[in-house]
Parts: sequence; C-alpha cells; structure tokens
Amino acid sequence: MSIQSSTLPNGLRIVTDTVNTVESVAVGIWADVGTRHENMKHNGIAHMVEHMMFNGTPTRSAQDIVQQIEGAGGQMNAFTSREMTAYYIHLLKEDISLGLDILSDIMQRPIFPDHELEKERGVIIQEIGMTNDTPDDLVFDLYQETAYPKQALGAPILGTAEIVQGMPKQALFDYVEHFYTPERLVISAAGNVSHEEILALVEKYFTDLPKNTKSDFPKASYQGGHHYSDKELEQSHVVIGFQGVDRDQDDYYASILLATLFGGGMSSRLFQEVREKHGLVYSVYASHTGYADDGQFEIYAGTGPDKLPKLIPVICDEIQKIMNENVGAEELQRAKSQLRAGILMGRESMLSRANRQAKYMINYNKPVNIQHILNEIEGVNIDQIKRASQKIFSTKPTVAALGPLKELESYDKIQARLVA
Repeated sequence: MSIQSSTLPNGLRIVTDTVNTVESVAVGIWADVGTRHENMKHNGIAHMVEHMMFNGTPTRSAQDIVQQIEGAGGQMNAFTSREMTAYYIHLLKEDISLGLDILSDIMQRPIFPDHELEKERGVIIQEIGMTNDTPDDLVFDLYQETAYPKQALGAPILGTAEIVQGMPKQALFDYVEHFYTPERLVISAAGNVSHEEILALVEKYFTDLPKNTKSDFPKASYQGGHHYSDKELEQSHVVIGFQGVDRDQDDYYASILLATLFGGGMSSRLFQEVREKHGLVYSVYASHTGYADDGQFEIYAGTGPDKLPKLIPVICDEIQKIMNENVGAEELQRAKSQLRAGILMGRESMLSRANRQAKYMINYNKPVNIQHILNEIEGVNIDQIKRASQKIFSTKPTVAALGPLKELESYDKIQARLVA
C-alpha cells in the first residue's frame, strides 16, 4: 500500500505516500494552527513565527540551515493560511534523514535571534506594503474583514505593520509552546521512501516537542456587508461573496463543483458571459473555501471603472439563473472532469501529494483516499448543485471593492438584485 499512517503515543501523526518511481522526497511538518487561532492584539503572529522558524537553533544558524539544505540540492519553504501552517523540504531520497533532522531542530529548538527578528520585522512590513500595492490581493483582505468583522478569521494573515513592529519576542516563544504541540502536528512525506524509514527517523529526531493540550478557537460568525475603498487605480476590483459550507457538510463537494462550473475556468458561465460575450473584464472567477466550521463562496472581477454599471447586473443575473434553473448534464460533467484532472495531475508533484495528505490528516484524522474523493465528486447530481446554489446565494452577500468606484452600485442595490 503506498499510503500509510501512524500515530505516536504523544499524538504526533505521520503519513507517507510512497512513490518508488521518483528520485526525491517531499517532507514537512503541517500544524493545525493559523491566523484564526490568534489573539487579535497579536494578529500576524502565526505568519511571523513561520518566518522566524528557519532563523536559527542552538547548533545551526540561519545560514547553516540554508547551506545544508541547498548543499544537498534541496529546496525548503513554508506557508501560513487561516487555519494551517506548514514547513516543508524537497530533496533527494538519500538525504531524507538530513531533512527531518533540520525540521525537528527548527521545530523543537528555535532561538529567534534578536538580529534575525529585527530583520524579519522589516521583511514582513515590506510584504504588507506589497500587498497594499497589489489591489487584487488587498481586496480579498477587505472582503474577509467584512465577512468576519472583529474576528481572527477576518484578520489579515500578515497582520499590520504596527503590530509586527511591536510584536514581543516572548510572544513568539509562547505561541510555539502553546500551539506547536504533537496533537496539532502532522509529518507528511511523499516520494521514494518507506513508511518504516520515516517513522524511525521521526522517533529518532522528534523527542522534545511542547506538551500543552490542544485548545479550541472561537466559532466563525459570518456577518456580511460591504466595504468600498475608493482609490486612484487603473482598474476597479470587486469581490462579491456569500456564506459557503464547511468541509464536513454534505453539500461540500457540490459547492466546489458549483464554483468550478460557475467561474472555475474559461468554459465557466462567468468567463463566457462576462468576458467572452460582453467583454467587461480581463479577469473573473469564482471559488469556494471550506473552513472547519464555515465556508466562503467568492466571485472576483477586475474591470475598467466605466464597465462597472454593466458588470454588476450581468454577474447578478448569472447568480439568479443558476439558482433558478437546472444546470445541464454536459456542463456538470465538464466541471467534474476539471476537478478530477486537477486532483490526479496534482499527484505528479511530490509536494502536492505531501500537502494533500497532511491537510486531509489534519482535517479528518485519516489518510486521504483519492478514489473516495473522486467518487464523491462524480456522485454529485444536478439537484445537489441547485440546492447548493440556493443555499449559498440566499445568504447575506459581502461586497468588497477597491479602486475608482464612482460607477459602482450601492450595496443595497446589489443586494436587491440578488434577491429579485
């Protein structure tokens, strides 16, 4: 069997996906913690810790870590999301011990040197500035904050420059001690390595993880509303979103398929109607994200300010159509094929395989069964798509907009179009 998992007595989970036909292994640590677990006064700490973890241990400097990984021809990276943080390395199969040695070192013995901390403060503040200068990213932060006001789930992943500049060093240590505990962590590996080898190396290296118990986080409270930020830009950026479904609901896969056929590619309804037929945008798409206890269905469009009066009615009309009319069997099958291909093509990447396995283990506490997911997708019918569309699009909308907005309809008018 290529996919195997084990749980150590301390709660640390290990999952492996063995692929004997490649020469490499992607291995990493995925933590069941992200922005939504933060104290709001320390917003951005999850991302700041992620930046700092590769910056030295008692026996390795930041430069040592980089040189040892790249000296073996490997690559390392990390990411922070609203519910998860990950640290991973991709390297040749004969260097897997080095990879797990370094991952265990940074996870169990970070020192956060003062000079590295000050440097990373500056780097993150530059990253925040880049986001503020990237309107098609910033508009999603505005959207999230409007959908979930005064909640960590609505706070920006990067935090604010003011909070980052003043983040106490001890807060970083406290965060690691509190959240990077065995029961929150999954070690995932994909590539030319056996489960037994990974398990033995984990037992060898991961002997000093923090021992706090797993804590709960506040339940998501979707509010909806609008945030219009008039700014001198070449384009207007608009996100219209709705409350989606969490990843444990029966309509989860129907909601993903709904987003795919509605705005998931060049054959989607939004692309064909908004761009191809009317020429109102360069970019338009829809997506669905399932959280542990809630979800988001988002529609993004970037357009010239003069197109806004035509754009919004067309999008609202398409929403009305998909709520009130059955999708075609061919259209639904095309969306299923897109999702199926994306899943199977992703398995050609070891990093993608390791990432999918880790996320699934964190979310469902079991290894992913690809065929089960494909069967779930294939089993979605037309009635389920209609039910998902009516459920999602009947929730209170969230509208975030950035750029020249003089021609953008009021929130009340958009809301009225959606319930017409």
